Amino acid sequence: MSVSTPKFPRVTPSFHTVLKERVNAYLEENRIEPTGGWRLFSKALILVAALLGAYLTLMLVDMNGWLAIGLCMLMGLIIAAIGFNIMHDGSHGSFSKHFFINKLAALTLNLLGGSAFMWNQKHCVIHHAFTNVHDVDDDLEAGIFLRLSEHQPKLGIHRVQHFYFWALYSLLYLFWIFYSDYAKYFKRKIGTVPLKPMKFMDHVSFWFGKLLFTSVFIVLPMLKFGFVSWLLGFLAMTLISGFVLSIVFQLAHTVEDTHFPLPDEVTNKMEDEWAVHQLKTTANFATRSRVVSWLVGGLNFQVEHHLFPKLSHIHYPAVHKIVKQACKEYNVPYIEYRTVLGAVSSHVGYLRRLAVA
Repeated sequence: MSVSTPKFPRVTPSFHTVLKERVNAYLEENRIEPTGGWRLFSKALILVAALLGAYLTLMLVDMNGWLAIGLCMLMGLIIAAIGFNIMHDGSHGSFSKHFFINKLAALTLNLLGGSAFMWNQKHCVIHHAFTNVHDVDDDLEAGIFLRLSEHQPKLGIHRVQHFYFWALYSLLYLFWIFYSDYAKYFKRKIGTVPLKPMKFMDHVSFWFGKLLFTSVFIVLPMLKFGFVSWLLGFLAMTLISGFVLSIVFQLAHTVEDTHFPLPDEVTNKMEDEWAVHQLKTTANFATRSRVVSWLVGGLNFQVEHHLFPKLSHIHYPAVHKIVKQACKEYNVPYIEYRTVLGAVSSHVGYLRRLAVA
């Protein structure tokens, strides 16, 4: 990583140390493995079987056009759920205690058109280390179309961004698999941060995944149904998936209560220690909803995920109570919205504020 990236101050005793001691004590006392275990494996099997079943049904069963579009939309939701529940835990090494299984879980992204290598660099390395830091966290970069930080220039188009963002979010999946992965691959950097050198197998998996996705989701359906029918189904699938992926991650960091701190211009150091920085830049939502938690792979507990990325999302509800109590004791902010609707409302409010500020 570039030497120009910001540094976090070392604090003794650090709040992160306090949190780790309490969470580790909980795991040890209850003899709990930090990985997902059978609950996560069973969820993975359900989601993979659902996607395979939906795909084969579309390819092998004659059905009404509107029913086919509905099934394509369902596939979009399942693809997003696989990303949240399987790929995401695998990329952080929390899906299984075995490295090889984690690698396989992470590589599901390649089968769905993305790149596990690029995701690891962009998300696991950069975003998790420098959350909401302007010019470092690439998740804040949306070109000229969206202003996601007060430190970004304001353009005329941004005055109505809180109205059109819905459509832009739907394009995420298409943009991701057909442009941004390739841009990172050929530019050898993610935003301003140089890309880690790719090994031979990293190149192989990158191109194999792109070719496999193209064959399975583009070429074969196009040959069977024709261009127009394929295009309608493909757009139904990718637009739904793109919107769900976008909104879940945006609700975690770009809402009215999260912070967007900058490093000191002279020392290049952040104001807060790393754990406090994460708590100020990250938000939870709908943590009481088991349905939401199941579908989004615990990413409604983003606070706990950012503090303990190598802990499987299966454990977030319990860890949530520990972290929240510690924040109360140490007077550290803890950002949380009771419902998905409340978090979406806050996100829209945040975009509106940046449109005029």
